[in-house]
Amino acid sequence: MQQPNQRGGYRQAQGPAPMAIRTKKYQLDTDTYTRMAMAQVWKKEWWYALIPLAIGLLPAVIWPSWWWVLGAFLLTLLFVLLRSAQITGVAQMEQSKALFERMNYEIDNRQIILRQSETKGMGVNWDMIGQARRDADAYLLWLQPPAEADELKGFKGWMARTFNVPIFLYFPLRIFNSPNDIKLFDSMLRRKNLLPAQSPASPAPTSPTSA
Repeated sequence: MQQPNQRGGYRQAQGPAPMAIRTKKYQLDTDTYTRMAMAQVWKKEWWYALIPLAIGLLPAVIWPSWWWVLGAFLLTLLFVLLRSAQITGVAQMEQSKALFERMNYEIDNRQIILRQSETKGMGVNWDMIGQARRDADAYLLWLQPPAEADELKGFKGWMARTFNVPIFLYFPLRIFNSPNDIKLFDSMLRRKNLLPAQSPASPAPTSPTSA
């Protein structure tokens, strides 16, 4: 199966390296994705909601009226609802459905293969990963925004880059087959500068719980 390249075009998934990390089967449900994507977006963009609020309140400075205040709050609410709908809509898009199928992951130094079956899978090259995060019970790998956003100019380009929808790969620790696999994956992310370098005094990653 071919997979959409976040930087443009399609790539065929290659076979995993002999020493690749192979995880257990896992399915990311749409509710988990939506909750995490919402948290990521509004943590960074909460202040954008102040823009329609300020625009709506501006006439009240000249013509004081509670109607302007009400209109400002309605305008802000509309912005929040539209931005949130953009995020929740990702789970319904045809090109995103593969992210929510039951699959296991095969990870090596070249790529991450999302393997739905022995003959069906899509590969994500490491240069498509923009950032990573280690939580207490999982890793999150955020994909780079689409290349098309960089090609647009002016206001349209700013809108595409600013209000893109985050796409991520989610790796609960329980899907790894051994603590050594977690340590190897953790080390791989640090070598690729997706996680900060670990100091000698830092504790080792937690062992996975049983699935």
